[in-house]
Amino acid sequence: MANIQMQKKKLNIEIDTNGLTDAQVRLIRSLNAMLTHVLLTDEESEFFDGSAEFMRMCAALIKQSHFTEKLLAEENIPYADQALEFAVDVLSEHMTLSKVVQYDN
Repeated sequence: MANIQMQKKKLNIEIDTNGLTDAQVRLIRSLNAMLTHVLLTDEESEFFDGSAEFMRMCAALIKQSHFTEKLLAEENIPYADQALEFAVDVLSEHMTLSKVVQYDN
């Protein structure tokens, strides 16, 4: 479970890493850093390249999930690839319809 706290100009995010591999934890840290970079950059190339890299890292985490690794080993069904294809379809639909999803409470 994640715990998020705002302290002045710093956002502290606490994630329970029990059950996560060292690689997953490193990738989560990298995702956080890349997202911050994308949100703050003033350079067009860094914005586009960083956005693509962020999405690639998200896909890598999905492919490393316990759910997909367990079921792939048991049933040889590529759930991670299917989930990513579904996510890309939904994202494309939102972009086509110009839907902006706001998650701000």
